[in-house]
Amino acid sequence: MSSVSRLRSAAVILLLSALPAFPVDQPKIKWVLASASHFAVLTDASREKGSEVAVRLEQMRSVCGQLLLRNKLSMPEPMDVIAFKDYAEYAQIAPQRDGKPTSTQGFFLPGQDRNYVVLNLSDEESWLSVSHQFAHTYLNYNYPPTQPWFDEGFAEYFSSLHMDDRQAQIGADPESFTEILNTQKWMPLPELFATAPEAVSESSHHTLFFAESWIVMHYLLTQEKLQQTGTYFGLALNEKVPPQQAIQQAFDVSPAQMEQAVKDYFKSLAVATKPASPKEKPLPPGAHQFTPIGLNEVGVSIQDVLPTEAQAVVAEVMVRLPEHRDEALKQLNALVDDPKAESTTAHRAIAWGHLQKNEFEDAGDELQQALRFQPQDPWTHFYSAWMKYYEAQANGTLFPGLANMMIDLRIVLDWNDQMAEAYHMLAMARVEGGGVQSAVQSIQKAVQLNPRSEKYLLDMARVYMAAKKWDDATTLLQRLKGSKNAEIASAANQNLNDLPTLRKYGLLPQRTQEAPKAATKGKPTAKPTTADEEPLAERPAAPVVDRRKTEFLKGRLVTVDCIHPQIAVLTISTGSKRIRLRTEDYKTLLLVGADEFSCDWSDRPISANYKPGGKSDGDLVSLEVH
Repeated sequence: MSSVSRLRSAAVILLLSALPAFPVDQPKIKWVLASASHFAVLTDASREKGSEVAVRLEQMRSVCGQLLLRNKLSMPEPMDVIAFKDYAEYAQIAPQRDGKPTSTQGFFLPGQDRNYVVLNLSDEESWLSVSHQFAHTYLNYNYPPTQPWFDEGFAEYFSSLHMDDRQAQIGADPESFTEILNTQKWMPLPELFATAPEAVSESSHHTLFFAESWIVMHYLLTQEKLQQTGTYFGLALNEKVPPQQAIQQAFDVSPAQMEQAVKDYFKSLAVATKPASPKEKPLPPGAHQFTPIGLNEVGVSIQDVLPTEAQAVVAEVMVRLPEHRDEALKQLNALVDDPKAESTTAHRAIAWGHLQKNEFEDAGDELQQALRFQPQDPWTHFYSAWMKYYEAQANGTLFPGLANMMIDLRIVLDWNDQMAEAYHMLAMARVEGGGVQSAVQSIQKAVQLNPRSEKYLLDMARVYMAAKKWDDATTLLQRLKGSKNAEIASAANQNLNDLPTLRKYGLLPQRTQEAPKAATKGKPTAKPTTADEEPLAERPAAPVVDRRKTEFLKGRLVTVDCIHPQIAVLTISTGSKRIRLRTEDYKTLLLVGADEFSCDWSDRPISANYKPGGKSDGDLVSLEVH
């Protein structure tokens, strides 16, 4: 399969992990899924409208890559799109303030697991409503850490993008910035560049900071000075050179000279640009016209979607918005109570709601129900691992069901090898399991995909400590102790203080241990194997021992799902209960009553020894087939 085909297949699964087959007498379908190479758009509008949205998003992505000088863009948190045909339906899901939608065109909903774009297609250019956040998202994942003026200036420049079926233009004033720059005294360039993140408010962009950031980025992009800008950030952020000196060294002009060059450039934009053809209207000041990727370069496939499945997907978004959560859970519970409407998506969305309140047992039950419908659903496996990660964080314990967690994450990465959070969780699970060398590989991949995540960088330092990469760990921790995030800075400083003791004695300093935290309600927040791997005793903390009691059960083997060359999941019925037991390598599993393991076993009595994970899953120790 080609890389484009693989991306397109992944994009389809990103939004709808399970599309039921349609019976012959199925009535006309209201919902469709329009899938392009990098986006899948679920819509209740026409097929043509769905296709148009997918094409526009692909065009926006292409422009973003061109501006950032990137041939390939990363998206380590999938972006799913829902487009409603009219305002009435859109308003039912949109974020609200004082009982009214905060935007009538569309909104962007970020998340720790994935991002959502929701649009109102009764507005002809609804996709413009998310262009600012769209630019920030791609910038975060595809450009090293910068300063606020660069990020906001780039997002404002990008948000001026307009496209039709033939042409596109970018660069016009998106926020009446010209008025501000003509009437207010400009900040000196070093002062603009030194503006701290906490001093920037997103509540209103109609300020001098945003206006000046926009025109500086306009100048840098059109004058092809991104390379010098990268040099500036290397000096300012990595070597801690003051802005005045960094500007001089990077751009080979004084700050005053560069500021004057930007002002002169701004004055040159006062005249409307002449169009390419006499028949076309003059372009707005500052704008230039170009031809985006064409419709024939963006392949879009259309797939019908059952209304109940679409309803579950919409509710999966609504449950993430506090003002809509109760209604969403009501709809989801109605779906799972109806045998004809029950689905993986509905159970998965309910589980997400439980995870936000640290209700791990209830979340686990819902995820088990989700897997009953589709054992291979990658999102369910992702949330199963996520649940174990945050349960350990909330309770101050080791990861429950460590082997199962790593299996879940391998399934996710087999499906989408761009999931940064999956690599991050896998790295931390491998450290706990003693696989420090493979943990290094996993955390490096997570940071490569999401280079601005300080949580990932802090955990990378901890992985380096476990792997005895002392110099690498020290370099990272020295950088992070100056973080604007007080929690990150404090943790980095503590790790730096611990490092000499760990390096000398192989153990961390002993501190007064707090009792494990009880699961608290609220959003779950984390403070956040190869042959050459080091033994458990060489890890920074005490060796991890699986102290779970081995339990025994007798029942009937219902199915065997072999989901990897070595991985298998057995569904076993015992009384009125079903339990799922996993083995990470069925070829070496201890068997009684059979010469070798078979993925075709079903409906036969068995006995098993296992270590429990949750109340309905566990890790298989041995299996007796009767």
